Parts: sequence; C-alpha cells; structure tokens
Amino acid sequence: MSGINLKEKTKTKVKEIAFDLIKLYAKRKAQEGFQHAPDNYMQTELEASFIYEDTPDQSKATADVKKDMESASPMDRLVCGDVGFGKTEIAVRAAFKTNLDGKQAAILVPTTILAFQHYQTFKERLKDFPVTVDYINRFKSAKEKKETLKKVEEGKVDIIIGTHGLLAKDVKFKNLGLLVVDEEQKFGVGHKEKIKTLRTAVDCLTLTATPIPRTLQFSLMGARDLSIMNTPPPNRQPIQTEVQVYNEDFIREAIYFETERGGQVFFIYNRIAGLAEMAAIIQGLCPDLSIGFAHGQMDGHLLEERIFDFIDRKYDVLVSTNIVESGVDIPNVNTIIVNNAHQFGLSDLHQLRGRVGRSNKKAFCYLLAPPMSTLPNDSKKRLQTLEQHSELGSGFQIAMRDLDIRGAGNMLGGEQSGFMAEIGFEMYQKILDEAIRELKRTEFKELFKEEIAKQDDFVQDCTIDTDLEILIPDDYVESITERLSLYQRLDNCETEEDLELMKQEMHDRFGPIPQQVEDLFITVRCRKLAVGLGFEKMSLKENTQRCFFINRADSPYFESDTFQKIIEFLQTGTNKAKLKQTGKLFMLIANNMNSMEEMHRFLQSMHNFCFSASKIPR
Repeated sequence: MSGINLKEKTKTKVKEIAFDLIKLYAKRKAQEGFQHAPDNYMQTELEASFIYEDTPDQSKATADVKKDMESASPMDRLVCGDVGFGKTEIAVRAAFKTNLDGKQAAILVPTTILAFQHYQTFKERLKDFPVTVDYINRFKSAKEKKETLKKVEEGKVDIIIGTHGLLAKDVKFKNLGLLVVDEEQKFGVGHKEKIKTLRTAVDCLTLTATPIPRTLQFSLMGARDLSIMNTPPPNRQPIQTEVQVYNEDFIREAIYFETERGGQVFFIYNRIAGLAEMAAIIQGLCPDLSIGFAHGQMDGHLLEERIFDFIDRKYDVLVSTNIVESGVDIPNVNTIIVNNAHQFGLSDLHQLRGRVGRSNKKAFCYLLAPPMSTLPNDSKKRLQTLEQHSELGSGFQIAMRDLDIRGAGNMLGGEQSGFMAEIGFEMYQKILDEAIRELKRTEFKELFKEEIAKQDDFVQDCTIDTDLEILIPDDYVESITERLSLYQRLDNCETEEDLELMKQEMHDRFGPIPQQVEDLFITVRCRKLAVGLGFEKMSLKENTQRCFFINRADSPYFESDTFQKIIEFLQTGTNKAKLKQTGKLFMLIANNMNSMEEMHRFLQSMHNFCFSASKIPR
C-alpha cells in the first residue's frame, strides 16, 4: 500500500479515536464537579508532620492536585513519579483534603499486599486526625468484608483502600469525593472501563512510576493533566543495573555480597511451578542463609506471614514471583536478581528494580537472560533500555522508550495496537493532533470556542531546514542524555525570558556559548515568529530564505488579516523578498540572508509590521 493511502486510512481511524477522546473530555468539561474548600489548619498540620522534606517536584505536584480539587470541574490528573519518589504522600494529602469536606476517598491498588501496606501507611500518617481508614482484600473473611462495606455505605469509613474488589457492584459509597488509582497499568481493560465511568463525576488521581503508553499518551495530548516528579529524595543513589547470563557462582557471590553488609535479597522467578525448587537451588548455593519463597496462589494468611517474616529479617533471601513488584517497601533489601528477565515487560522490570535502593545504601539489580545475540529484537531493546536508564527518575524516559518499542495502541479501549506499528509513533502523534484540532474547530466548536478565539493559530508548528550547523556540539556538552534534555527544555521555552534564563544557565554550567548554540537559540525565536505569521516550514540554504505557507489552498488563513498584512509588507515594508505562487500554493522568498541572525531580523520586522500596525486606527 502506498504511503499516501496508508496515511489517509490511518487518519480515518485516528479520527474515530480522537472523536471519542474529545467526547470524553467534553463530557468532563461540561460536568460540574465538587469544589473543595481551600486548605485549613488541619491540612497544614498534616503536611507539617511529614518526616521528610518535600522535594520541589513533590511540592509542585501537591499544589497541582489541590488546585484541581478546588476547581469546579472534576479533576483527572496523572502523577508520574519514579518508584519511591513520594507519590503515596500526595495521595494521603489529597484523601485527607476530601475528608475535611465531608467526603470519602477510595484508593484502588493492584495487589493484596500493596492494599495492606497502603493501609499501614495511611493509618500511620493520619493517626492524629479524626478520620477512619480501612481496607478490603482477599485475606479478609467474607464476614469482615461485609462489615467493612456496610460501614463504607453508612459513611463511617473515610478512606477505603482495596484491590479491584472496590469496583464490584456491592460496593456503595455514601459520598465519594476522590478516587486514587495506583499503578493503573496493572488493571485489566474491563476494570479500566469501570474506573472510567466512576471518573467523570468524582475527582480522580492516577499515580504511576512507568505510565503505560496509553496512559502517557492521554496526558501528552492534554486529555488528562500531568505532573512529573523527577527529583529523587535526598541521599538516594542510582541503582546499578547489569544484564548477566544465568550462572550459579555469580548468583552466590551477589547474594553473599548483600547479606554480608547486613542486607537482604529478592530473587524473582516468575513461574509458580518450579518456585520451591528454585528456592532449594539457592539454599544449596548458600547453605548458611535462610531462604523463603512466596507467590500469589498461596493461602492468604501464609503469604502475608511470609512477607512480614521477610520484613522482620527472618529470611535473608525471598524467592518470589513478581507479586512484589507493586509497592512492597522494604528498605533493607538492596539487591534484586530477576531470572529470565527477557520475558518481562519494560515497566514490570522498572517496577521490580524499584523495590531496591529505597534507603541510602548502594543498590544492585541483576537481570539474568540468555546471551543478547540469541534474543529477539524487542527483548534486547528492553534490557538495554534498563541498563542505560539506571539514573533516578528515569521512569518517564523508560515509558517514552516503551511507547517506541511497543506502540501506543488505541487509547480508549481494548484495542491495543494495530496501525501504530505501520506508521511509527511520530507520524501517529502528528495525525492525532491534526484530527483533534480539526474536530475542535468543526463538530465541537461550541465547546472549545474560548480556546479557538484565544489562539487564532492556523499553524501549530514550523520546521526549519538549513545548511548551517545548528546544534549543541558534543565537545561543549559531553553527555548525550544531558544534550537531549537541553533540546527538550529549549523546545519548551515559551517566552523570551525563559530563553534568556536558559542561556545564562548554560553559560554558567558549560562555559562561553559557541556560535552553533547561539544559532540554536535564534532558531527557537524564528520558529515562534513563523508560527504567528502562518508559515509551516522555512528553509535557509545558499543565502536564500524560503517560507512555505499552509499547504491547503482552501485554508481560511488566506482570507485572514495576517496574510493580507504580509502582502502589504512585501509591497511597502521591504525590498528583500517576494511572493511566489506554485500551483495553488504560496511561498515567500527572501534573498541575501547570510545567517540565522539576519533571518530573525527579517521575520521580526515582518511580525512587527503585521501585528503592531494593525493596532493603529486608520
């Protein structure tokens, strides 16, 4: 199939997705949510009792959540922070805020053990305040569960924590104000649909360390608000991650290295059949250590007992399936060995790695897999991604890489991948943006009229093509990840002030700014001016500047004041440039442009002519 056909076919499909997405968004926008009251002295007291100091990102995420809760529309925010970066504390504060207004909070978690751990955390944090916290999970007897649910319905429980049992039909709330979903990617599609129906009316907060492609995608597109927590708590060290081939001597050494410094070890073996045998093999390798094992199909009380014995240091090594991946917090475990790591998904591996390194000790994560050369491409990419991104706060990059490896799929329902792989993520992203803009301006224009009035923008972005060298040279900034993050930050600079601050910072960190980087800053300024003027693409080659207008001859842009002003500018304001028509499309050509600086001056004078002259009454 030719590229054009594929793009058109994809566009039709993507439009359907975009249509549903905007409908969901519109429904939420139109819905009246509950407006929480501003913080009172009890909220301040709770936050002051937090034993750690908030990281800057944690303070910002807390402020974002509160602002959403105090507004009239229902909140739908995704807090994406790495494992152990303090997301639970944000949930505690939000739950307490809704309680202070007489409403209940439901905390939905993926595993039984996590429900119990969250229960302990919430209870401990809120013990001095007049709220009741309870939990349901499959370890509670039917009678206990029934009693708890009765209290929830009568409003005698303020915060209820539970696994997907909370989504069952028999769970009724007296007055639900907040739903917190922890690690959304662990829930099945059916559960997510149920969460979605709950979500339109109540405030919803989703916490995740590695958002699944779809969750991340939703937020990148603005259908959900996103807070990213990148700063690690003080004294944390990166987790050393290595891919190794299965070797018993190596396993023995790794285990003894950890236990001799007083720590404990997780050994992940993801098949229940053979788990006890694996524990016996490790016992044989380390005869003087005590080895325990645990998996999700054990009797509830026995499983709970094993985990708590491990926390109490009765075992040196716990051999388990990946049931420990979500939220089990044991600061004394600082080595994790994952057997057959190539069979895990990227976010699973990242989650498992996050079980260690939760104190100020150096932590290790060993991924055991067959030799790289024998692995399929995707598995190889996953293991390499983890090895490369071992720094703290890399969950977000890993999720972006996961988008790349897996594709995003349909963001709204069960249809996971599909046409995504055929056209690549970038292209999909572009088509989706186009479809959303088109729908906002046609079928949903009533709902978005404020937004459209605000941005009389016909062009979303402008690409600049040039034969000049415009980049951050590697002898100026050596680290590739640092360079990437600088490019990304530069792309996000909104104002002249942002650009100046960033330039100053680069000068302080890396020394005098070379010409290529100066040109890079000018390029960002040129792009902003070009978008305002309605150019989709510009090129500066062989001292000639070409500016391409929107490539749709029927675009209302050609009727706009801006276009008329540009023509006037060419006739009266400059002798450097002319308009050229090829077929139905227009292009502006300016000669004798020898540098980015000149190009910027030219665009600036055109911009001033178009937008300040229009303010002078005629």
